[in-house]
Amino acid sequence: DVQLQASGGGSVQTGGSLRLSCAVSRFTSEDYAIGWFRQAPGKEREAVSCILSSDGSTYYADSVKGRFTISSDNAKNTVYLQMNSLKPEDTAVYYCAATERVVAGIFMLLEGVYDYWGHGTLVTVSS
Repeated sequence: DVQLQASGGGSVQTGGSLRLSCAVSRFTSEDYAIGWFRQAPGKEREAVSCILSSDGSTYYADSVKGRFTISSDNAKNTVYLQMNSLKPEDTAVYYCAATERVVAGIFMLLEGVYDYWGHGTLVTVSS
């Protein structure tokens, strides 16, 4: 199975930055996607961003566009989520997930597309 490990969470003040990391085991297929999701207390889990291995294309939820950036370092088998201008509403447990079922980009932010999930890392943003 694909193994994922998220890290880098912490506590910051409004306007601060954090960079989350997701270490991923080697995929059998050359085509795969890594997604970041988050779940705030009492809320449903929601998509944040994803990146496709095929061409490096990225997708973002409207709530984080312009503030978050997803990137990958293939040599380190790691995907990052750079989070800037953090807001209290960004407070959540952040999860990274993987899938080898790459479909049309518009569907890659759907939670059901992802088959492998790592444990989350907590991000707390205080006002």
